[in-house]
Amino acid sequence: MLYERCVARYLVMILLASSFLLTAKASADVFELRTYTTNDGKLDNLNARFRDHTVALFKKHGMESVGYWVPTDEPTSKNTLINVIKHASRDAAKASWKAFLADPEWQKVAKESQVDGQILAKAPDAVFMEATDYSPEYTNAEKSDGTVFELRIYRCNEGKLPNLDARFRDHTIRLFERHGIRNVAYWHPTDEPDSKDTLIYIVRHNSRDAAKASWQAFGADEEWKKVAEESQKDGKFLRERPESIYMQATDYSAIR
Repeated sequence: MLYERCVARYLVMILLASSFLLTAKASADVFELRTYTTNDGKLDNLNARFRDHTVALFKKHGMESVGYWVPTDEPTSKNTLINVIKHASRDAAKASWKAFLADPEWQKVAKESQVDGQILAKAPDAVFMEATDYSPEYTNAEKSDGTVFELRIYRCNEGKLPNLDARFRDHTIRLFERHGIRNVAYWHPTDEPDSKDTLIYIVRHNSRDAAKASWQAFGADEEWKKVAEESQKDGKFLRERPESIYMQATDYSAIR
């Protein structure tokens, strides 16, 4: 009888713990990386709409604007806006987008801002993400007039994402700072298959020239060379070269 009671209590504890973990996961902050592609000549219109209306409407509906950037290199510098917004949870994101799209003020702004033609060439690309446990608290304290940001996307070989995370956590982010590469944020996509093999992050450089010098110094760092070699004795982490997009923050971006 005592054994049965102990087993019952144990099962209850497991169920409560599972419920807690599921609730915590559902309620954790969720980030959304969105890429907007405009029709020719419409990027300024899109920026004006975000600056004057959309950011405020996002806030109204519970969406926090983290940052807005325009790529620095052609051709995407002429027609692309990249932003990151934060939601209280995935369910909150769904509710916020539904309320935003149904808002009469937004519908009026969307219509009036496009009387001279459609702004977007296609629907925005969206990736939902969660912050890694080593993603830092970013501050704007060190911004400069030439500041550039770099969005980097790493895609791993099967089973190697935890190894890549461990290397960033234990070594890479510290070595970045040593060479003037400022860590902004690190995320994993939340949806499969990308959740199993992809790391998305943003770093900051004082200028494009500074970025070039920093990456050269980082690549030549003897500590990094040792870490890179020892961490991949059982196989390479990345299945392809990292994707890199240099960006400048817009004048209405929270992160600048």
